[in-house]
Amino acid sequence: MEQRRGLFARTMLWIGSVLVGLVVIGSVVWGAFALFYQGPGSEPVRYLLVALWLVIALGCAYFGWQGRVWLALLMYAVCFAALLAWWHTILPRNDRIWAPELSEMTRGVVQGDTATLYNVRNFDWVTETEFHPRWETRQYDLSKLSSVDMLLSYWGSEAIAHTLVSFGFSTGEFVTFSVEIRKEKHESFSEIGGFFKQFENSVVAADERDIVRLRTNVRKEDVYLYRINMPPAAMRSLFQAYVEEANALIDQPEFYNTVTANCTTIVYHMVARIIPGLPMDFRLLLSGYLPDYIARVGGLMEGYSVSDLKAAGRIGPRALAADQALDFSNRIRQGIPGYEELPTPLSINQAMN
Repeated sequence: MEQRRGLFARTMLWIGSVLVGLVVIGSVVWGAFALFYQGPGSEPVRYLLVALWLVIALGCAYFGWQGRVWLALLMYAVCFAALLAWWHTILPRNDRIWAPELSEMTRGVVQGDTATLYNVRNFDWVTETEFHPRWETRQYDLSKLSSVDMLLSYWGSEAIAHTLVSFGFSTGEFVTFSVEIRKEKHESFSEIGGFFKQFENSVVAADERDIVRLRTNVRKEDVYLYRINMPPAAMRSLFQAYVEEANALIDQPEFYNTVTANCTTIVYHMVARIIPGLPMDFRLLLSGYLPDYIARVGGLMEGYSVSDLKAAGRIGPRALAADQALDFSNRIRQGIPGYEELPTPLSINQAMN
């Protein structure tokens, strides 16, 4: 019996040591990435900080191997606490030198049936780096809100896509909301950097000839459009939720996170306010599979399989053909279930009269 107890104690000690070791190794790796992406100074300075952090970690490990385990753990705990204290001083901001296409932030005011959106992006894109910028103020009559569409834009893996939500009106107008990383002028997107406070979040409201055409015609991404099965009251509430989220990010900036605060998870949290009880699902992280999740909760057009809706919703070829046509939004929806008849688009001023 005594022997079995001793074996059990040694086993538990070994398991505990392994778990502590994994936690320490994980924190060392996290600290190295944190210093690389957020450390002060130029890239060589940040490499030097990473090297210094690794030397500290190895020094603590050396003390541990020499049998001074508790001293090693105490030394490392103090160093890691100092690193965490520095990490919490890094706060999101709205006053950086932003990339031109993200230089303005959408703001909205809803009064009765009239929604006024400020800084609606309507760029004329030639290439990803050559464009004619336009930021506009637009008004929409929410009593004429008639559709909600989900667009998924793929650029590599079939598991990952960027999510956009487009609102349509019986006047023929569409406005698209996209939760985007707010890059600085010198930055490019990084999935790893998205875990380490590299980007702020931004809600962009845009004309479809800007934000959809940019992805289909300029970046050559593979884009699919799905009409969402949603009652009018929920459509309006979702529109309002986007406006509130955009305004909130102006008043209180927040960091983008690759997993917890990205384009899909934020949409989920907004929709969950409208339709309580939405189940969490891995497809909210692997957003390329989102149509299967939406179908599961009854959100896609009824009477069609997901594969049929995906085939009909592949808008790339139609977007290339439409290019800069005024009826771009109508043309990309040709053949999509739920859009058998589309109104002729009016100008913004005509739509409000």
